[in-house]
Amino acid sequence: MSKPQYTQEQLIAILQSGKPEEFGVLYDYFSGALYGVISKIIDNNDVAQDILQESFVKIWEKSNSFDPSKGRLFTWMLNIARNTAIDASRSKHVKAAAKIQNTEDNVRMIDNQMSVSQSEESMDVSEIVNKLLPEHRVILDMMYFQGFSQDEVSKELGIPLGTVKTRARNAIIKLRETFKFVID
Repeated sequence: MSKPQYTQEQLIAILQSGKPEEFGVLYDYFSGALYGVISKIIDNNDVAQDILQESFVKIWEKSNSFDPSKGRLFTWMLNIARNTAIDASRSKHVKAAAKIQNTEDNVRMIDNQMSVSQSEESMDVSEIVNKLLPEHRVILDMMYFQGFSQDEVSKELGIPLGTVKTRARNAIIKLRETFKFVID
């Protein structure tokens, strides 16, 4: 079953209605995309889910401050989610959770190495992409996995088109360098 389509005006009306039962429509409509951005900043799925919930609480609390003349609803929500994730990534709680996650990951990695001999040539692409700067990962994700054009990325993230092009180019150069090193 496909997701119902709403116009920008309908989504804004839902946001500004103040009705909790209607706010669920915004969650259903935008949570996947916002979670994708948050998870690029926060490496722990449980913490990223918490940040998503916190972001929607902030969106609900700030619903009256949205001004359609200043930009699109998704861009406004995306900025709230991204800023919430960045703030959280600086907190002690998230750093502690990341350490725990890294420890768990290391245990899994050791278990995998003991059970399956891995060759140097079989490096996971997602590991390489995760080494990119978060602002580069977000742009690559939007352009290559979500199908956004560079202009659409610029508008959605509220950054200049030149910045989008530069970040995308720098990310691709970094990926080429990394793949060249892995292949050689």
